[in-house]
Amino acid sequence: MKILIKNMVCDRCISAVQNIFEKAEINIMSINLGQVETDSELPQNSFSDIENKLNEIGFEIIKEPSQQLIESIKNLIILKIGRLETDEDFVLSNFLSDVLHKDYSLLSKVFSQYGNITLEKYYILQRIEKVKELLFNNDFTLTEISIHLGYKSVQHLSSQFKSSTGYTPTEFKKLKVTDRKPLDYAGGF
Repeated sequence: MKILIKNMVCDRCISAVQNIFEKAEINIMSINLGQVETDSELPQNSFSDIENKLNEIGFEIIKEPSQQLIESIKNLIILKIGRLETDEDFVLSNFLSDVLHKDYSLLSKVFSQYGNITLEKYYILQRIEKVKELLFNNDFTLTEISIHLGYKSVQHLSSQFKSSTGYTPTEFKKLKVTDRKPLDYAGGF
């Protein structure tokens, strides 16, 4: 049984969800961001117990197909950005269409319909949040960040960063601004 779960954005989330399933003695075949696959269907009472435990710690089982699609899109974007494996030839529409086997115009329409943000804007905001994290942690230079996140140039990154935050990356780093949003942040989601 495949169960899609909202608000799973990191390895700690995976551990927390896995712990709930293990305590309920439910065998997990696989667990990834936003998804748990069990080896069998869950009885209704077990499903309800799991759902309640997940809700207690800020997660939610997604039942609506369009919401499942949106959560899949968000998780793919978060994973892609988090792995710092985007190059300058990366095309979001091709990536999502290839992985989800759906036309990008459909994905974009569903995404925009249920949140007050476009898919492209969500992607940009996630990249900016990753830039903030890397600047704050002093992990990479601005040039390295721009390369890892697929920006065509440092100037492009800086321009997008300033338009989203009101600061240049250098100002942000100097001010030690902690104005960060959760990775799953997006308008109406």
